[in-house]
Amino acid sequence: MTSSSAASAPSAERGTADRLALFDTLKAVASQLVVLHHLVAYGPLADVFRSRFPKLADWLYYDGRLAVQVFFVIGGFLAARALAPALQPRPLSLPAVLWKRYRRLALPCMAAVLISVACAAIARALIDDPSLPAEPSVGQLLAHALLLQDIVGVEALSAGVWYVAIDFQLYAMAALLAWLASRVGRERPAVVLAGITACIAATSLFVINRNTDWDIAGPYYFGVYSLGAAAYWLSRPGRSPRWGIAIALVVALALAIDKRERIAFAGCVALLVWVGLRSGMLEKWPDIRVLAFLGRISFSVFLIHYPVAMVVNALVTCLWGATPDTALAGLAFAWAASVAAGTLFHRQVEQRFAG
Repeated sequence: MTSSSAASAPSAERGTADRLALFDTLKAVASQLVVLHHLVAYGPLADVFRSRFPKLADWLYYDGRLAVQVFFVIGGFLAARALAPALQPRPLSLPAVLWKRYRRLALPCMAAVLISVACAAIARALIDDPSLPAEPSVGQLLAHALLLQDIVGVEALSAGVWYVAIDFQLYAMAALLAWLASRVGRERPAVVLAGITACIAATSLFVINRNTDWDIAGPYYFGVYSLGAAAYWLSRPGRSPRWGIAIALVVALALAIDKRERIAFAGCVALLVWVGLRSGMLEKWPDIRVLAFLGRISFSVFLIHYPVAMVVNALVTCLWGATPDTALAGLAFAWAASVAAGTLFHRQVEQRFAG
């Protein structure tokens, strides 16, 4: 890289800290919205809260779940940076890469699932509520361990496991494409990788994502994931902004054919990242300590908040009943307890598998 090109656009090295500050902010806000979405979706306290605050409950339930798209966009960005910086695939051992990703995602997830099983048993002993998972079978636990629970059609044991399975599938797809491009396109691997990624992303946006029967599998979300990857690749020095405009037009066309809020929201997040990196705006992004902390523990909070919510719902309902006052207090406590449990889970479980 020449000094002139480095001055014209933020490089990966210069922008790392600022991008992570933005990502921490996005993950912090998104993870808290996901927690609130689930708190108003499951349990007796949620039912009472909805009757008291129907508009707020509806907003958190229907719009709060859009926040998951933030993680898909950021995931695609980070996958592109790890697997193929500057669109040049890194030499990699596919089994080793997939095992590392599985270890980082699935093992903390399985720990959270086992905690969820224990918490569900406690909650079932206190109250009878249809939202509580039943006692799991060995096959059900095995399906969760292999991240196949939705594909084989077994009931999920916790609210966040679907995302973990999809995240692993998407990363596996990205790794496979990088591996193929490095072997098929030995002379021009960047062109091959860009081409096959664009083709699969377009198929996802225009075909697969329009059929909700596919929402249990990675290809359904690959269009969104690829927007994050494109935001990284097109923010590199020397990349023409015309490519970014072209991708924005493709997304607009996909939305014109079939309006989908999740795709529109993900496109806006990817556009924010891309424009921010190209303009240098993200270098000024504030590194707020609280948001940075919540961003770091966001995955753990995502995994552990549902078992916390089950126990709080059961205890409050059993001891004081589900009333408007106890619902407000109980859900507020469940929110705070989820952050506290996420902090502990991050330190004691997630970080052990982060390497």
